[in-house]
Amino acid sequence: MRLLLLSNSTAPGKQYLEHAMDELGEILDRVRRLVFVPFALADHDGYTAKVAEALRPVGVDVVGAHSDDPIKLFNSAQAVFVGGGNTFRLLRELYARELLAPIRDRVAHGTVYIGSSAGTNVACPTIRTTNDMPIVQPPAFEASGLVPFQINPHYLDALDDGTHMGETREERLEQFLEENDVPVLGMREGTWLRRIDETLTLGGDDAGARLFQRGEPAKEIRSGADLSALLETVALFR
Repeated sequence: MRLLLLSNSTAPGKQYLEHAMDELGEILDRVRRLVFVPFALADHDGYTAKVAEALRPVGVDVVGAHSDDPIKLFNSAQAVFVGGGNTFRLLRELYARELLAPIRDRVAHGTVYIGSSAGTNVACPTIRTTNDMPIVQPPAFEASGLVPFQINPHYLDALDDGTHMGETREERLEQFLEENDVPVLGMREGTWLRRIDETLTLGGDDAGARLFQRGEPAKEIRSGADLSALLETVALFR
Protein backbone atom coordinates (compact mmCIF):
# COMPACT_ATOMS: atom_id res chain seq x y z
CA MET A 1 0.00 0.00 0.00
CA ARG A 2 1.43 3.36 -1.06
CA LEU A 3 -0.22 6.57 0.14
CA LEU A 4 0.76 10.23 0.05
CA LEU A 5 -1.61 12.38 2.12
CA LEU A 6 -1.05 16.12 1.81
CA SER A 7 -2.38 18.64 4.30
CA ASN A 8 -2.71 21.25 1.54
CA SER A 9 -2.18 21.58 -2.20
CA THR A 10 -0.94 25.18 -2.41
CA ALA A 11 1.73 26.81 -0.24
CA PRO A 12 2.27 30.57 0.12
CA GLY A 13 4.35 31.99 -2.73
CA LYS A 14 4.31 28.73 -4.71
CA GLN A 15 2.31 27.23 -7.54
CA TYR A 16 -0.26 24.47 -7.10
CA LEU A 17 1.46 21.32 -5.69
CA GLU A 18 4.91 22.92 -6.12
CA HIS A 19 5.83 22.55 -2.44
CA ALA A 20 5.42 18.76 -2.63
CA MET A 21 6.71 18.15 -6.16
CA ASP A 22 9.82 16.20 -5.09
CA GLU A 23 7.70 13.85 -2.98
CA LEU A 24 5.11 13.51 -5.75
CA GLY A 25 7.82 12.74 -8.29
CA GLU A 26 9.20 10.02 -6.05
CA ILE A 27 5.90 8.26 -5.32
CA LEU A 28 4.83 8.57 -8.97
CA ASP A 29 8.05 7.10 -10.29
CA ARG A 30 7.15 4.50 -12.96
CA VAL A 31 3.50 5.62 -12.92
CA ARG A 32 2.28 6.16 -16.48
CA ARG A 33 -1.37 7.06 -15.90
CA LEU A 34 -3.08 8.80 -12.96
CA VAL A 35 -6.83 9.13 -12.44
CA PHE A 36 -7.77 12.42 -10.83
CA VAL A 37 -10.95 12.57 -8.73
CA PRO A 38 -12.22 16.18 -9.03
CA PHE A 39 -15.53 15.90 -7.19
CA ALA A 40 -14.64 18.20 -4.26
CA LEU A 41 -15.03 21.18 -6.64
CA ALA A 42 -17.83 21.97 -9.08
CA ASP A 43 -15.67 22.53 -12.20
CA HIS A 44 -14.47 19.00 -12.92
CA ASP A 45 -12.88 19.77 -16.30
CA GLY A 46 -11.04 22.85 -15.08
CA TYR A 47 -9.82 21.13 -11.92
CA THR A 48 -8.50 18.13 -13.86
CA ALA A 49 -6.70 20.40 -16.32
CA LYS A 50 -5.05 22.23 -13.42
CA VAL A 51 -3.75 18.98 -11.97
CA ALA A 52 -2.54 17.76 -15.37
CA GLU A 53 -0.56 20.96 -15.83
CA ALA A 54 0.92 20.77 -12.31
CA LEU A 55 2.02 17.15 -12.77
CA ARG A 56 3.44 17.66 -16.25
CA PRO A 57 7.03 17.78 -14.88
CA VAL A 58 6.74 14.24 -13.46
CA GLY A 59 5.61 12.84 -16.82
CA VAL A 60 2.28 11.21 -15.95
CA ASP A 61 -0.86 11.11 -18.08
CA VAL A 62 -3.73 12.60 -16.04
CA VAL A 63 -7.34 11.66 -16.79
CA GLY A 64 -10.41 12.85 -14.86
CA ALA A 65 -12.58 10.26 -13.12
CA HIS A 66 -15.63 12.11 -14.51
CA SER A 67 -14.56 11.66 -18.15
CA ASP A 68 -15.36 7.96 -18.53
CA ASP A 69 -16.39 4.91 -16.54
CA PRO A 70 -14.29 5.49 -13.39
CA ILE A 71 -13.95 1.78 -12.61
CA LYS A 72 -12.45 1.17 -16.04
CA LEU A 73 -10.15 4.14 -15.50
CA PHE A 74 -9.02 2.91 -12.07
CA ASN A 75 -8.23 -0.50 -13.51
CA SER A 76 -6.06 1.02 -16.24
CA ALA A 77 -4.11 3.42 -14.02
CA GLN A 78 -1.27 3.06 -11.55
CA ALA A 79 -2.31 5.99 -9.33
CA VAL A 80 -5.39 7.83 -8.13
CA PHE A 81 -5.32 11.41 -6.85
CA VAL A 82 -8.30 12.70 -4.86
CA GLY A 83 -8.18 16.49 -4.84
CA GLY A 84 -9.12 19.03 -2.20
CA GLY A 85 -12.16 21.25 -1.96
CA ASN A 86 -15.29 20.60 0.06
CA THR A 87 -15.10 17.26 1.86
CA PHE A 88 -18.89 16.85 2.18
CA ARG A 89 -19.42 17.37 -1.55
CA LEU A 90 -16.56 14.98 -2.34
CA LEU A 91 -17.91 12.22 -0.12
CA ARG A 92 -21.46 12.65 -1.42
CA GLU A 93 -20.19 12.12 -4.97
CA LEU A 94 -18.07 9.13 -3.99
CA TYR A 95 -21.18 7.51 -2.51
CA ALA A 96 -23.40 8.50 -5.45
CA ARG A 97 -20.93 7.06 -7.95
CA GLU A 98 -20.21 3.98 -5.75
CA LEU A 99 -16.46 4.63 -5.78
CA LEU A 100 -15.35 4.11 -2.18
CA ALA A 101 -15.07 0.33 -2.40
CA PRO A 102 -13.31 0.34 -5.82
CA ILE A 103 -10.75 2.86 -4.56
CA ARG A 104 -10.09 0.74 -1.47
CA ASP A 105 -9.71 -2.35 -3.63
CA ARG A 106 -7.32 -0.78 -6.13
CA VAL A 107 -5.15 0.75 -3.39
CA ALA A 108 -5.01 -2.61 -1.59
CA HIS A 109 -3.70 -4.11 -4.82
CA GLY A 110 -0.92 -1.60 -5.31
CA THR A 111 -2.45 1.50 -6.91
CA VAL A 112 -0.82 4.64 -5.50
CA TYR A 113 -3.23 6.90 -3.57
CA ILE A 114 -2.59 10.62 -3.32
CA GLY A 115 -4.93 12.84 -1.34
CA SER A 116 -4.87 16.56 -0.68
CA SER A 117 -6.95 18.25 2.03
CA ALA A 118 -10.45 16.82 1.37
CA GLY A 119 -8.79 13.91 -0.43
CA THR A 120 -6.80 13.29 2.74
CA ASN A 121 -9.95 13.48 4.85
CA VAL A 122 -11.64 10.73 2.85
CA ALA A 123 -8.62 8.45 3.35
CA CYS A 124 -9.60 8.29 7.04
CA PRO A 125 -12.30 6.08 8.57
CA THR A 126 -14.70 9.05 8.61
CA ILE A 127 -14.76 12.73 7.63
CA ARG A 128 -15.69 13.84 11.15
CA THR A 129 -12.46 15.85 11.59
CA THR A 130 -12.74 17.95 8.43
CA ASN A 131 -12.78 21.75 8.74
CA ASP A 132 -15.30 22.17 5.92
CA MET A 133 -18.84 23.53 5.97
CA PRO A 134 -21.48 20.85 5.21
CA ILE A 135 -22.74 22.49 2.02
CA VAL A 136 -24.35 19.17 1.03
CA GLN A 137 -25.33 16.06 2.97
CA PRO A 138 -23.61 12.77 2.11
CA PRO A 139 -25.51 9.60 3.04
CA ALA A 140 -22.96 8.85 5.78
CA PHE A 141 -19.72 10.16 7.27
CA GLU A 142 -17.84 6.87 6.77
CA ALA A 143 -15.02 7.18 4.24
CA SER A 144 -12.43 4.86 2.71
CA GLY A 145 -10.42 3.95 5.84
CA LEU A 146 -7.07 3.71 4.05
CA VAL A 147 -5.58 4.70 7.40
CA PRO A 148 -7.27 3.67 10.69
CA PHE A 149 -6.96 7.05 12.45
CA GLN A 150 -8.33 10.54 11.81
CA ILE A 151 -6.55 13.51 10.22
CA ASN A 152 -7.25 17.22 10.53
CA PRO A 153 -5.63 18.92 7.52
CA HIS A 154 -4.73 22.62 7.61
CA TYR A 155 -4.28 22.40 11.38
CA LEU A 156 -3.99 25.87 12.93
CA ASP A 157 -2.53 26.74 16.31
CA ALA A 158 -4.45 29.13 18.54
CA LEU A 159 -3.65 32.83 18.21
CA ASP A 160 -2.00 34.20 21.34
CA ASP A 161 -3.08 37.82 20.83
CA GLY A 162 -6.54 37.38 22.31
CA THR A 163 -8.36 38.61 19.19
CA HIS A 164 -10.15 35.34 18.43
CA MET A 165 -12.80 34.49 21.01
CA GLY A 166 -14.28 31.41 19.34
CA GLU A 167 -13.27 27.79 19.72
CA THR A 168 -9.75 26.94 18.68
CA ARG A 169 -8.97 23.97 16.46
CA GLU A 170 -7.48 22.22 19.48
CA GLU A 171 -10.70 22.67 21.46
CA ARG A 172 -12.77 21.28 18.61
CA LEU A 173 -10.58 18.19 18.33
CA GLU A 174 -10.74 17.69 22.08
CA GLN A 175 -14.54 17.78 21.79
CA PHE A 176 -14.32 15.15 19.05
CA LEU A 177 -12.31 12.95 21.42
CA GLU A 178 -14.95 13.33 24.11
CA GLU A 179 -17.31 11.45 21.79
CA ASN A 180 -14.90 9.21 19.85
CA ASP A 181 -11.83 7.23 20.88
CA VAL A 182 -9.47 7.41 17.91
CA PRO A 183 -6.21 9.36 17.43
CA VAL A 184 -6.36 12.56 15.38
CA LEU A 185 -3.28 13.92 13.64
CA GLY A 186 -3.51 17.68 13.18
CA MET A 187 -1.32 18.30 10.13
CA ARG A 188 -0.06 21.85 9.75
CA GLU A 189 0.13 23.23 6.23
CA GLY A 190 3.16 22.16 4.24
CA THR A 191 3.22 18.68 5.75
CA TRP A 192 2.24 15.27 4.44
CA LEU A 193 2.05 11.63 5.46
CA ARG A 194 3.65 8.90 3.42
CA ARG A 195 2.59 5.30 3.90
CA ILE A 196 4.55 2.44 2.39
CA ASP A 197 2.88 -0.79 3.48
CA GLU A 198 3.13 -0.79 7.30
CA THR A 199 5.49 2.19 7.56
CA LEU A 200 4.07 5.66 8.10
CA THR A 201 6.23 8.80 8.10
CA LEU A 202 5.47 12.49 8.57
CA GLY A 203 7.21 14.64 5.98
CA GLY A 204 7.30 18.16 4.67
CA ASP A 205 7.55 21.47 6.44
CA ASP A 206 9.38 21.79 9.76
CA ALA A 207 6.12 23.04 11.31
CA GLY A 208 5.19 19.38 11.83
CA ALA A 209 1.94 18.18 13.34
CA ARG A 210 0.10 17.63 16.62
CA LEU A 211 -1.19 14.25 17.76
CA PHE A 212 -4.39 14.21 19.81
CA GLN A 213 -5.42 11.13 21.78
CA ARG A 214 -8.16 10.67 24.34
CA GLY A 215 -6.98 11.18 27.92
CA GLU A 216 -3.51 12.38 26.91
CA PRO A 217 -1.93 15.80 26.35
CA ALA A 218 -1.47 16.74 22.70
CA LYS A 219 1.99 15.83 21.40
CA GLU A 220 4.16 17.75 18.97
CA ILE A 221 5.31 15.63 16.03
CA ARG A 222 8.27 16.77 13.97
CA SER A 223 8.83 16.20 10.27
CA GLY A 224 10.61 12.91 9.70
CA ALA A 225 8.90 11.17 12.63
CA ASP A 226 7.95 7.52 12.32
CA LEU A 227 4.21 7.24 13.01
CA SER A 228 3.82 3.59 12.06
CA ALA A 229 2.28 2.81 15.45
CA LEU A 230 -0.84 4.74 14.36
CA LEU A 231 -1.51 2.03 11.78
CA GLU A 232 -2.36 -0.30 14.69
CA THR A 233 -5.20 1.98 15.80
CA VAL A 234 -8.54 0.45 16.73
CA ALA A 235 -11.06 3.26 16.27
CA LEU A 236 -14.21 3.55 18.39
CA PHE A 237 -16.86 5.92 17.03
CA ARG A 238 -20.20 6.86 18.52
